[in-house]
Amino acid sequence: MKIVSVKAFEIDLTPNIKSKPRYKKITSEFGREFDGFTSPMQKYSHLKRSDWSLEEKRLGCIVTAEDGTWGFGTTILSQLTMPIINNHLAKLIEGQNLMATEKMWDMMQKSTSFYGTAGLPSYAISAVDNALWDLKGKILKVPVYELIGGPQKDKIFVYASNTDFSYGTKNTIDWFLELGFKAVKLFLREGSDTGLEGINRSVELVAQTREQVGDSIEIALDAWMSLDVDYATRLVEALRPYKIKWLEDYMIPESTENYFNLRNRVPYQTLATGEHWYSTHPFAFAASHGLVDIFQPDLSWVGGLTAGIKICNIAQAHGLSVIPHASSNYPYGQHLAYAMPSVTWAERSEGVSPPGIPLEEMVRLPGTPTIKDGYVKPSDSPGFGFEFDLDWVENRAK
Repeated sequence: MKIVSVKAFEIDLTPNIKSKPRYKKITSEFGREFDGFTSPMQKYSHLKRSDWSLEEKRLGCIVTAEDGTWGFGTTILSQLTMPIINNHLAKLIEGQNLMATEKMWDMMQKSTSFYGTAGLPSYAISAVDNALWDLKGKILKVPVYELIGGPQKDKIFVYASNTDFSYGTKNTIDWFLELGFKAVKLFLREGSDTGLEGINRSVELVAQTREQVGDSIEIALDAWMSLDVDYATRLVEALRPYKIKWLEDYMIPESTENYFNLRNRVPYQTLATGEHWYSTHPFAFAASHGLVDIFQPDLSWVGGLTAGIKICNIAQAHGLSVIPHASSNYPYGQHLAYAMPSVTWAERSEGVSPPGIPLEEMVRLPGTPTIKDGYVKPSDSPGFGFEFDLDWVENRAK
């Protein structure tokens, strides 16, 4: 059966929150005002995040087969990724055999190479690829995880990422523990330009959280591309007493030489990265040179489920782990995690939920299973198990 239509559009995936948070929002912590977590732009302190960042408007992608069956994929930055799909990728995919997911992924990769497959084209490819897998599962009447190897684990261990500071770190971590999470991730507020004072405040953040959660809860730390080698080395040394699980996303993704240098400086520290790497090549390079321990591809950015499978196989061949970015937020990552031996954990990000807001109210795509006591299991319905129709999509589309 052939594909007859590929269409991308902007879509509102705001969750339907009915409950009220337990606490009022705050604007400062540890004696310092914050504007979200740290970033490579922090050295330009006169600029707020809203001054330099793009609004992450969501994109939806519907791929339709001859019999009317459709699959759904999504990504971000719709104003930039939509033209890539509608004006380029659609004409490649329409008319293709819907079962030929490997062929279509390869076509999309190669056809975008002349203007750079990494970055925005990879976001666009991800939306189409995930929609193709959803369609394939629906046509075959099986969940996607059955198509990629079947269940490898009984359930998926999930950790909670504290990306939202506005209710206070302590209040939010307490809420994560109440929800049953057994591992959490903190985000640095400050990067390399803050010097020793910044290191001391970061140590205070981790020390406070370690005291709060005790010795049986894992703590990871995310730097969101904001460190240099020297600062990262000093920070890791200062944090050794607190046994952080990993340091994540610590440098600009293209700064290859710095990854070598930091690996040599802190060989004892588990290092994790990859949410800002695209397709398979940087993962293969990092694996072959032992640069990182945990790969973190985002299936809505890296090239979709097809890329995710390949990255998991690279990791398994090199004895590495995969913990995909935002991998329990949406069914795409849940199905990958359920089937792949190299995936050890999954992440719940996007703020998880404000204290007091049930996780069920944070679902953006109906049919996405909710985490229970720190674990999740994907839907066994066909495709990715979405529980919405085209009318719902049309009502949400802009």
